[in-house]
Amino acid sequence: MDKYKDLKRKRRKLGIRKKMRSSDKLRVTIFRSNRYLYAQIVDDANQSTVVSASSLERDLREKYSGKLNKEIAADIGKRLATRAMEKKITEVKFDRSGYKYHGKIKALADELRNNGLKF
Repeated sequence: MDKYKDLKRKRRKLGIRKKMRSSDKLRVTIFRSNRYLYAQIVDDANQSTVVSASSLERDLREKYSGKLNKEIAADIGKRLATRAMEKKITEVKFDRSGYKYHGKIKALADELRNNGLKF
């Protein structure tokens, strides 16, 4: 059943991306592995990453010591939002990459909103 679970997530991911394709705003995209969480703001028009943050950053790894939980997701959201504000990015689209909107994904999104990004 695990392969079907992954296929369902990929199908949801494609549906979300299809809806966002027509937008001219930057996109916040998320990838979650078993150990790490990655978030980045992507400019689809230029096909480049503008800002990124992840749980692989040295100070976050030392602070949380390999745990992937809501606290580290919120910290990543805060870092991404402050880095985006430094580059004068205020409005984005939120691409959850097919993951359900709860837990770590919700904590990251809430922290992005609390720190000034609008989506």
